[in-house]
Amino acid sequence: MKIWSMEHIFGHSWDQITKAAWQKYPNPMNPNVVGTDVLERHVDEDGVLHTQRLLTTSKWSAPRFVTKLLGMDECCYIYEYSTVNPKSKSMTLKSINLSLSSLMSVEETLRYQQHPEDSQKTLLTQEARIDASTLLGAPSYFEGLVADSFTTNSAKGREAIEWVCKKINTEMQDLAAGAQSFVAGIGLGQGTPTS
Repeated sequence: MKIWSMEHIFGHSWDQITKAAWQKYPNPMNPNVVGTDVLERHVDEDGVLHTQRLLTTSKWSAPRFVTKLLGMDECCYIYEYSTVNPKSKSMTLKSINLSLSSLMSVEETLRYQQHPEDSQKTLLTQEARIDASTLLGAPSYFEGLVADSFTTNSAKGREAIEWVCKKINTEMQDLAAGAQSFVAGIGLGQGTPTS
């Protein structure tokens, strides 16, 4: 088993980051994620949001002969369970591969928390546990390959969160400008009309 982990600090509030996390897919940095389906969602008695999703990915990066040899489908499925606790300002996403799980297990945990020293920042901790012990020959080699891909994909994921934050901010600015233009166009905010 191989364990991969990292931490990152976003220069955005926890509220902004959690909004961005829900809107992360699709994005230009991770075009292989082609679907996110909500399987179940509820809020418990403590106000914590629980969500189960199925993520669908495509465009395997493995060579075609490897995908044929392993019997890999065009798509790969990942189960994700998440909790969002607005009181403690924490969002935790746990995922596990459903495809190829008989060959390799990949469990990933992402935790977004309000930064303990600056409420305008968010701390991300990310960990992956990779177990290819069922593969004969060189399980540590394959675990290392997957761990290396986490380094690259994690950077793309953080870039995607930043992209969504920027997109949300741009949309908000456009809405505000449109509202101001509308109000100016109908004469509100110009003082009281005289007759």
